[in-house]
Amino acid sequence: MLIKRIIYILSFVIFICPILVLAGNISIPVEIKQPIKILLVPGHDNEIWGSQYGKIKEADMNLVLATKIYNLLKKDKRFEVFITRDSSGYTKEFADYFSLHQVDIISFKEDVKKKMENKINNGSFVKKENVPHVSATSYMSNILYGINKWVNENNIDAVIHIHFNDYPRKNAWTIGKYKGFAIYTPEEQMINSKESNNLAKDIFSQLHKKYISSNYEKELDGIIPDQSLIALGSNDSLVENVRSILIEYGYIYRFGNSVMRHKAYINMANLTVVGIKNYFLLAR
Repeated sequence: MLIKRIIYILSFVIFICPILVLAGNISIPVEIKQPIKILLVPGHDNEIWGSQYGKIKEADMNLVLATKIYNLLKKDKRFEVFITRDSSGYTKEFADYFSLHQVDIISFKEDVKKKMENKINNGSFVKKENVPHVSATSYMSNILYGINKWVNENNIDAVIHIHFNDYPRKNAWTIGKYKGFAIYTPEEQMINSKESNNLAKDIFSQLHKKYISSNYEKELDGIIPDQSLIALGSNDSLVENVRSILIEYGYIYRFGNSVMRHKAYINMANLTVVGIKNYFLLAR
């Protein structure tokens, strides 16, 4: 009986497992030779806090959720995790970088814009309509391009921007008609598009287990390509091997209840981390 059982197990390992792997039914772990570098960007900051619903500021929500994701990833030694802000403001590394490299950041910003203008003029890049966004102020634009410059220089594997959504309406203190999450990725012409989209798919599939995707008509696909968001590397300001996504975890007015909001942070953080690990740690 024991010999038969051993033969059965060996047969399964030798013959059945490869078939299941090829069929996509089993994922095998990837060998990680060096830590995977992830940068988390809790959107906005204490000066420009994004959306607001009552006393709830988006920048605060972004920070709480990003910190939970950060703490979960830090427990796994296969990841080296960075975050741009903490409860005191920008971390020392980023505050110093923005201050000491201000001229270089502006020069970088103007250089990538000029190169993209040339691509558009010679027809090698076609501008497309994007989902409408609030235009970044000069201050925030410099921050975001500064983050992209830092990411390129530090060989970051993925940068994930954390946000909550809103939309213009007559009374901002009322609950709006939209709900659900969406993930924005670089449009297909952008140099870092392909793998960014694959990362987005893995995170989307996890979040969608518990949350509905956005019912806003321009976000119905769930994963939205975009050319204009600096966070995603607009003007090809991120190098090809940097995966960049921006997650709108839901509409801010849906999280007015404190208990529900904090439960959502925990669930969203856990699901996001599973998606990140599925992308980086499982063979395709």
